[in-house]
Amino acid sequence: MEFPVIHTNIWDVIIAVPAIIGITQLLKLYFKISKPIVPTIALAAGLLLSVLVSHQYSVLSGLFMGWFYGYAAIGSYAAMKTSWKAYRKEK
Repeated sequence: MEFPVIHTNIWDVIIAVPAIIGITQLLKLYFKISKPIVPTIALAAGLLLSVLVSHQYSVLSGLFMGWFYGYAAIGSYAAMKTSWKAYRKEK
């Protein structure tokens, strides 16, 4: 079995993860999605963006990187929220 060649670029850091965070926040705002389901939506959005946009010529690469996009968005949002709560608690 040969592993796929996966190229990471600026798309991964600057566009994909914030886009997924934005998508999940908009869906929460407009469709009143419950909080426990949002990480699943972020993961699905990461997989879709990766397979359909950034790694459209290799499904295996798209799934692999989409998993990272989704979980990076989940972790980034959780870190921002925790930091914001800690900052507000100090004030």
